Amino acid sequence: MPVQALQCKECHEQYPLDARYVCDRCFGPLEVAYDFSGLDPAAARRKIQAGPRSIWRYSDFLPFESRPPAPLTTGTTPLLKADRLAERLGLRNVFVKNDAANPTHSFKDRVVTIALAKARELGYKVVACPSTGNLANAVAAHAAANGLESFVFIPADLEEQKILATGVYGTTLVKVRGSYDDVNRLCMELASEREDWAFVNVNVRPYYAEGSKTLGYEIAEQLAFTLPDRVVCPIASGSLFTKIARGFREWQEVGLIADSDKQPVFNGAQGEGCAPVATAFSEGWEICKPVKPSGIAKSLAIGNPADGPYALELARTSGGSVESVSDDEIREGIRLLAETTGVFTETAGGTTTAVLRKLAERGEIDPDERVVLVITGEGLKTLDAVRDTFEAHEIDPSTDAFEALEGTFVRA
Repeated sequence: MPVQALQCKECHEQYPLDARYVCDRCFGPLEVAYDFSGLDPAAARRKIQAGPRSIWRYSDFLPFESRPPAPLTTGTTPLLKADRLAERLGLRNVFVKNDAANPTHSFKDRVVTIALAKARELGYKVVACPSTGNLANAVAAHAAANGLESFVFIPADLEEQKILATGVYGTTLVKVRGSYDDVNRLCMELASEREDWAFVNVNVRPYYAEGSKTLGYEIAEQLAFTLPDRVVCPIASGSLFTKIARGFREWQEVGLIADSDKQPVFNGAQGEGCAPVATAFSEGWEICKPVKPSGIAKSLAIGNPADGPYALELARTSGGSVESVSDDEIREGIRLLAETTGVFTETAGGTTTAVLRKLAERGEIDPDERVVLVITGEGLKTLDAVRDTFEAHEIDPSTDAFEALEGTFVRA
């Protein structure tokens, strides 16, 4: 069995595979440790390619002895060759990994699928989470599908669309007056008091984080078991950013990817209203100083990111960066992606697209690089972000009225 233990990322102390998330010895974060030494790469590739069209095709690389039941199908989202976007940016090989094509329209379905499967295995009947929105949607939906009771804690000023798309699943929805960091602190206190609750991103966080690796696996598989030259990805806690890289490394180590020495460049994206990792990168700091979140990219609004230091390390060691963009640039990024690819993304995707454009305009990307742009959520979740960014023409129902309007158009 490849899965071995929980292991501290700092001191490497190991623990049983139960519900814990912090090292008793040094208080470092825990992650799942594996031993892939007995894995045959040819057999593993055949098993992957013959597997289900979901993240469970990668079950050998996930923290379970056997594949658990999962009523919602998560993963195998499209990797789109975005030629028109590439042309607009002066590039040749841009791919859009559209993870909005998941059951609740964000990448959070990946992490919740793994977290809830482990919670059920450990005997939990109640699941909960603090969330900036997408995780709330996913926990509520997957809990409903699994027949589990759920509690979802969100900032009170969250986008209405995300609130509606959470409450519909019958969860207990708790709006907290404060930022996500306030919500997260509350949930950490509750997790210490309610030992019979599985908080997906607190006491079962090591398993939750494993779901993000599958995005890296999919990108590599969809590129014919090769790696891109560059990944541009949003950063909130920093977990997704670093776990994609871990997925690549694991497949290199077992021989599923031939080029064992290649490391893609990783560029992280944040909004200027909440950019602790981008600020730390530009200032040369090793840690992220907490900030009070603001701005329209609320799904990225974590002022004290748990995996910020690891995201900084990845950006620096890969030759990448962590950049921030303004609210106006985020809106422009949403429009740019929609107009060139037909993919309507939420503000996190607008942030990531805007950072890709910034890098391209600065000449920091070789035109021949294979670049993967990670889109993590659906635009229908943040409709207010595009309000008043385009014009709708209203006319009377007559050809004369349309022809009069048509005469005002300026065509290239």
